[in-house]
Amino acid sequence: MFVAILIFIVILGLLVFVHELGHFVVARRNGVKAPEFGFGFPPRIVGFQFLREIPEPGKKKKLFSKWRIIWGSKDGDDENEVSDLTQAHEKKLQGGTIYSLNWFPLGGFVRIKGEDGGHAGDEDSFASKSAWKRVKILAAGVTMNFVFAWFLLSIAFMIGAPEEVNPEANTNNAKSKIQISGIIADAPASMMGLKVGDEISKVQTDPMGKVVALKNVKDVQDYINANRGKEVTLEVLRGKEKLALKGTPRVDAPEGQGALGIALSETMLVKYSWPESIWKGLLAVWDMIVMIFAGLFGLLKMLFAGQGGSADVAGPVGIAILTREVANLGLVYIIQFAAILSVNLGIINILPIPALDGGRILFVLIEKIKGSPVSQKVEQNFHTLFFALLMLLMLAVTYKDIARLF
Repeated sequence: MFVAILIFIVILGLLVFVHELGHFVVARRNGVKAPEFGFGFPPRIVGFQFLREIPEPGKKKKLFSKWRIIWGSKDGDDENEVSDLTQAHEKKLQGGTIYSLNWFPLGGFVRIKGEDGGHAGDEDSFASKSAWKRVKILAAGVTMNFVFAWFLLSIAFMIGAPEEVNPEANTNNAKSKIQISGIIADAPASMMGLKVGDEISKVQTDPMGKVVALKNVKDVQDYINANRGKEVTLEVLRGKEKLALKGTPRVDAPEGQGALGIALSETMLVKYSWPESIWKGLLAVWDMIVMIFAGLFGLLKMLFAGQGGSADVAGPVGIAILTREVANLGLVYIIQFAAILSVNLGIINILPIPALDGGRILFVLIEKIKGSPVSQKVEQNFHTLFFALLMLLMLAVTYKDIARLF
């Protein structure tokens, strides 16, 4: 479990860091000052800052004149820092972004000048930029999450990603795997302890002690159906662990559920050249975006139609549990899982909900339509309110995740 938690922290940290990196890079490219860009969350361990000469009119400015180290959260509390600041003042050096390493390694953050509406009169402030530039800066984090997912999936296709074999081909490929792709709650498979991703051994021993060879999904289905009402021992591979799980296939199963209540797929690892991998990675990200938005639209449609709705939403605890299960399957599955989380993070952030990037973009668009900025107090109140609601939702989801463990 410790390894799974470590993997979860690394994945979450990378996704948040990449998101904030997008905001930082686009802000700087559009002339907005960023006082600090940090890996992890404060308090600060150490920071690095580049200093450059304040350019005189008509003179070409230097990239930087020197750099300095800042230890801890406070600046100027030791001799070296005081000396550096004094020298910078005497030589008229201007401090750039502080690049910091912080104590809590859960992602990163960027402080952008004027993002709270202040410094509107300063040329290098976010608040002074055009609506289009502000939208670009706000949307950059989401864009980077999608690009990062594309990068991860391209790597997965290059090293070999699992792909489903066409069941109509009736394959007998020794390299293919018969895996569980879905489990119905409270069905025999769930009671047995089977999990999504488990690989069913192609050699089984039936209740009479006879060895049975299973070549494809149809063979597994026939084997299970032939033993309805009898206790069977199903041998599966979960990561590197071999398990023998006992259960009884149902004689009378609800329509569409099957005797054990599992969905099966035959997969095999397929490698692609790097041009093919990049193209397939892009298509895979697009498919994910479409599927997630379609799911959200379907859920909203049911809610507005008064039909109610339920969705499996996971918080940090739930995602950590999923990480443990994915980690058992191997590196390529971890990479694909990280890509899925990156796309999800991007989509959640682009939703037009105050306190999220999409909500901030919404206020910029409202400003553009009405021809004047929305009151900073009104906007901030909306962001604060919805942030509190999101935190309450997060607590509720986390409680549900913990309850599932027991």
